[in-house]
Amino acid sequence: MSEQTITILHVEDDQVDKMVIERVIKRLNLTNNLLHSSNGEEALDVLRGTNGKEKLEQLPQVILLDINMPKMNGLEFLKELRSDPSISFISVFVLTTSNDDHDRKEAYEHNVAGYFVKPVDISQFETTFLTLSNFWKICVWP
Repeated sequence: MSEQTITILHVEDDQVDKMVIERVIKRLNLTNNLLHSSNGEEALDVLRGTNGKEKLEQLPQVILLDINMPKMNGLEFLKELRSDPSISFISVFVLTTSNDDHDRKEAYEHNVAGYFVKPVDISQFETTFLTLSNFWKICVWP
Protein backbone atom coordinates (compact mmCIF):
# COMPACT_ATOMS: atom_id res chain seq x y z
CA MET A 1 0.00 0.00 0.00
CA SER A 2 2.97 2.29 -0.46
CA GLU A 3 1.20 4.15 -3.32
CA GLN A 4 -1.20 5.88 -0.95
CA THR A 5 -1.99 6.19 2.70
CA ILE A 6 -5.33 4.75 3.69
CA THR A 7 -6.92 5.81 6.93
CA ILE A 8 -8.94 3.07 8.61
CA LEU A 9 -11.45 3.52 11.42
CA HIS A 10 -11.76 0.27 13.35
CA VAL A 11 -15.02 0.10 15.36
CA GLU A 12 -14.59 -2.73 17.87
CA ASP A 13 -15.34 -3.16 21.57
CA ASP A 14 -13.25 -6.30 22.18
CA GLN A 15 -9.69 -5.36 23.19
CA VAL A 16 -8.18 -8.68 22.09
CA ASP A 17 -9.73 -8.43 18.62
CA LYS A 18 -8.60 -4.82 18.44
CA MET A 19 -4.99 -5.81 19.19
CA VAL A 20 -5.02 -8.73 16.74
CA ILE A 21 -6.31 -6.58 13.90
CA GLU A 22 -3.85 -3.83 14.76
CA ARG A 23 -0.96 -6.34 14.60
CA VAL A 24 -2.10 -7.84 11.30
CA ILE A 25 -2.51 -4.42 9.69
CA LYS A 26 0.92 -3.37 10.94
CA ARG A 27 2.58 -6.64 9.88
CA LEU A 28 1.13 -6.36 6.37
CA ASN A 29 2.01 -2.66 6.22
CA LEU A 30 -1.51 -1.73 5.12
CA THR A 31 -1.70 1.69 6.73
CA ASN A 32 0.04 3.97 9.13
CA ASN A 33 -3.16 5.69 10.15
CA LEU A 34 -5.44 3.41 12.18
CA LEU A 35 -8.14 4.98 14.35
CA HIS A 36 -10.23 3.14 16.94
CA SER A 37 -13.70 3.52 18.40
CA SER A 38 -15.34 1.20 20.92
CA ASN A 39 -18.91 1.44 19.66
CA GLY A 40 -21.11 3.05 17.02
CA GLU A 41 -21.86 6.21 19.01
CA GLU A 42 -18.19 6.89 19.56
CA ALA A 43 -17.41 6.23 15.88
CA LEU A 44 -20.09 8.68 14.71
CA ASP A 45 -18.73 11.31 17.10
CA VAL A 46 -15.24 10.82 15.63
CA LEU A 47 -16.51 11.01 12.05
CA ARG A 48 -18.66 14.08 12.71
CA GLY A 49 -16.03 15.82 14.82
CA THR A 50 -18.33 15.95 17.84
CA ASN A 51 -16.18 13.88 20.19
CA GLY A 52 -14.65 16.88 21.95
CA LYS A 53 -11.31 16.26 20.29
CA GLU A 54 -9.70 17.91 17.32
CA LYS A 55 -11.67 17.29 14.14
CA LEU A 56 -10.11 14.80 11.72
CA GLU A 57 -8.12 16.42 8.92
CA GLN A 58 -9.31 13.70 6.58
CA LEU A 59 -12.14 11.23 6.99
CA PRO A 60 -11.16 7.56 6.89
CA GLN A 61 -11.58 5.85 3.55
CA VAL A 62 -12.42 2.53 5.20
CA ILE A 63 -14.36 1.50 8.28
CA LEU A 64 -13.91 -1.97 9.77
CA LEU A 65 -17.07 -2.57 11.76
CA ASP A 66 -18.07 -5.09 14.39
CA ILE A 67 -21.78 -5.88 14.73
CA ASN A 68 -22.10 -6.82 18.40
CA MET A 69 -21.16 -3.79 20.52
CA PRO A 70 -22.63 -1.91 23.48
CA LYS A 71 -24.44 1.47 23.26
CA MET A 72 -24.87 1.43 19.46
CA ASN A 73 -24.29 -1.81 17.58
CA GLY A 74 -22.88 -2.04 14.08
CA LEU A 75 -26.23 -2.25 12.28
CA GLU A 76 -27.53 0.83 14.11
CA PHE A 77 -24.28 2.60 13.22
CA LEU A 78 -24.71 1.70 9.54
CA LYS A 79 -28.23 3.22 9.49
CA GLU A 80 -26.90 6.47 10.96
CA LEU A 81 -23.83 6.54 8.72
CA ARG A 82 -25.80 6.02 5.51
CA SER A 83 -28.34 8.70 6.46
CA ASP A 84 -25.65 11.40 6.89
CA PRO A 85 -24.55 12.78 3.49
CA SER A 86 -21.29 14.13 4.91
CA ILE A 87 -20.04 10.62 5.79
CA SER A 88 -22.33 8.18 3.93
CA PHE A 89 -19.80 7.55 1.14
CA ILE A 90 -17.20 5.83 3.37
CA SER A 91 -16.55 2.18 2.48
CA VAL A 92 -17.54 -0.16 5.30
CA PHE A 93 -16.42 -3.73 5.78
CA VAL A 94 -18.13 -5.72 8.50
CA LEU A 95 -15.69 -7.83 10.51
CA THR A 96 -17.71 -9.71 13.12
CA THR A 97 -18.31 -13.00 14.88
CA SER A 98 -21.94 -12.90 13.75
CA ASN A 99 -22.66 -15.49 11.10
CA ASP A 100 -26.38 -14.69 11.35
CA ASP A 101 -28.12 -14.41 7.96
CA HIS A 102 -30.31 -11.55 9.21
CA ASP A 103 -27.24 -9.50 10.26
CA ARG A 104 -25.54 -10.18 6.93
CA LYS A 105 -28.67 -9.25 4.93
CA GLU A 106 -29.23 -6.04 6.88
CA ALA A 107 -25.57 -5.04 6.54
CA TYR A 108 -25.72 -5.46 2.76
CA GLU A 109 -28.98 -3.50 2.67
CA HIS A 110 -26.87 -0.63 4.07
CA ASN A 111 -24.34 -0.94 1.26
CA VAL A 112 -21.39 -2.54 3.01
CA ALA A 113 -18.47 -3.38 0.74
CA GLY A 114 -17.99 -6.78 2.38
CA TYR A 115 -19.03 -8.96 5.30
CA PHE A 116 -16.38 -11.13 6.95
CA VAL A 117 -16.84 -13.51 9.86
CA LYS A 118 -13.82 -13.17 12.12
CA PRO A 119 -11.46 -16.08 11.70
CA VAL A 120 -10.05 -17.83 14.72
CA ASP A 121 -6.39 -17.83 13.84
CA ILE A 122 -4.03 -15.05 12.86
CA SER A 123 -3.06 -16.56 9.50
CA GLN A 124 -6.72 -16.47 8.46
CA PHE A 125 -6.87 -12.82 9.57
CA GLU A 126 -3.87 -12.12 7.36
CA THR A 127 -5.56 -13.77 4.38
CA THR A 128 -8.69 -11.71 4.99
CA PHE A 129 -6.67 -8.49 5.15
CA LEU A 130 -4.66 -9.34 2.04
CA THR A 131 -7.99 -9.73 0.23
CA LEU A 132 -9.16 -6.38 1.58
CA SER A 133 -5.91 -4.63 0.68
CA ASN A 134 -6.25 -5.81 -2.92
CA PHE A 135 -9.66 -4.16 -3.02
CA TRP A 136 -8.30 -0.94 -1.50
CA LYS A 137 -5.49 -0.76 -4.05
CA ILE A 138 -7.93 -0.61 -6.97
CA CYS A 139 -10.28 1.95 -5.41
CA VAL A 140 -10.07 5.65 -6.03
CA TRP A 141 -10.83 7.48 -2.81
CA PRO A 142 -12.75 10.78 -2.74
